[in-house]
Amino acid sequence: MKRIFLAAVMLLPLTTALAQEYREPSKESEEYNHYRNKVTIPPYGLAKVKALIADIKDVDDETSALAPKVYNGLSLREKFTYHMIHAETYAQNCDAIPPIMDEQKKIFGEIPNSFNDMQWSERQFNWFQQNEDSVVAIIKESTLRSKRLGTNYKTAIVDMNAVQMIPFLQEFYLRDKKDHDILTIFLLFMKNNKYQPFLSSVTYKKLYSERSDYSSFIDYNSANETLILQRINDFYKTYRK
Repeated sequence: MKRIFLAAVMLLPLTTALAQEYREPSKESEEYNHYRNKVTIPPYGLAKVKALIADIKDVDDETSALAPKVYNGLSLREKFTYHMIHAETYAQNCDAIPPIMDEQKKIFGEIPNSFNDMQWSERQFNWFQQNEDSVVAIIKESTLRSKRLGTNYKTAIVDMNAVQMIPFLQEFYLRDKKDHDILTIFLLFMKNNKYQPFLSSVTYKKLYSERSDYSSFIDYNSANETLILQRINDFYKTYRK
């Protein structure tokens, strides 16, 4: 009995340390996590597109896609809806990301994944590239109507390298400064286009160095916000696509 008691006493500091290490995220953090992971569901031919997706027969373990004949029969706006609610390729499974504390107080280096274990296929990626002007126009229209920019829209903007949206995105962000992932879009624009003043910055090293990962962040504060907006405007003035 004495040995059991001593063992329990010896384990107590470890148990206490583990309990102190793990914390539940606050209500504000959980609400912001839900907000930033939400996708925008376009209304264009939505019922038709959902019915077609429900009838998809997967031909292998990697792809879940409409047959070419069915896909080609969709209008441009119906294809937009299809791509925004359905990714065609299964992604490699990644370890689950643990809850992030004070998520609303952070600016992340990456946009959240819109489709869990799925990702856009080459066909979908090419469609965005080939129809960039139309996609940008639809995203603007949809965003102004719904007053939110879903993570699927953000991913498309980054994948298309739609730098021309910077003025629109900045104006949309400044309305309430709630969606810090718009600042993440700006960071990714500068990173992906190899904007040298950003590549040599402390922010870049913290978010995109070899030691960084998918959840790397900088603090959300007035100084960092102002610096990102200043840099993206300087980048936009010199950018040539």
